Amino acid sequence: MIHHVQIACPPGGEGAAREFFGGVLGWAELAKPPLLAARGGCWFAVPGGGELHVGVEEGFRAARKAHPGFVVDVVAVSAALTLAGYPVRWADPAETPGRDRFHTDDPHGNRLEFLAP
Repeated sequence: MIHHVQIACPPGGEGAAREFFGGVLGWAELAKPPLLAARGGCWFAVPGGGELHVGVEEGFRAARKAHPGFVVDVVAVSAALTLAGYPVRWADPAETPGRDRFHTDDPHGNRLEFLAP
């Protein structure tokens, strides 16, 4: 089991991350330990287990190929993303037979993958 995955955002990008992960996806924000909170960023509980950490990175560059994959209700999550104006790019079903999946980008351009259970 993976405890957490970390992605990056530019300095000052925490508000957009909170709106996306907390608002659009509905993931609960977790309190960071005080010493780590001083570095900025924000953490979220991923439904079903694990955490997503969003860290602040000077000289930020979005991860366009590398990505975390989250097992979710793809119908509900794709609908929420579409409603919020985020792109939903469905994968070719032949790539992963029996498992629907799609990609989107967070507000900072990081690639994310969502897969059906």
